[in-house]
Amino acid sequence: MNEQQLSKTLSKAQAMCSQSGSRLTDKRQRILELLLMSEVPLSAYEVADAYNRSSNTSMPPMSVYRILDFLESEQLAHKLSSTNKYVACSHITCSHGHNVPQFLICGKCQSVKEIAISKHIIDELSTQVSNAGYTLIRPQLELDCHCQRCAA
Repeated sequence: MNEQQLSKTLSKAQAMCSQSGSRLTDKRQRILELLLMSEVPLSAYEVADAYNRSSNTSMPPMSVYRILDFLESEQLAHKLSSTNKYVACSHITCSHGHNVPQFLICGKCQSVKEIAISKHIIDELSTQVSNAGYTLIRPQLELDCHCQRCAA
């Protein structure tokens, strides 16, 4: 992500937070920036390490977890349950509504691509889960794949 894209994305994130009545503080913005600049998902400890290397102040992992929870609640970041790592939402600058996030995760280089999935697919999955006597808690799908670069 180049500087212009980063600036546009952070401005949009600021606006989204203002719209919801919350604040994207400097520390929250810096954590989001680290996620946006990373080519792979990051654990809270990796985020804390990156933050501490690039800042004059130190931030403990528990504070990073709280900030990541905030970013998730504002739909600025996503937690990958399969790896317990985080990625920035790739749709922050979009002006349209979003579907349930789905993630393609490369098993070799760990790169992640967020894609949209049709609502009817999620509805069908939810029906199948219900028919089996279960309740769907989180419809997010994480698919193990190989990206084009690694598959070549």
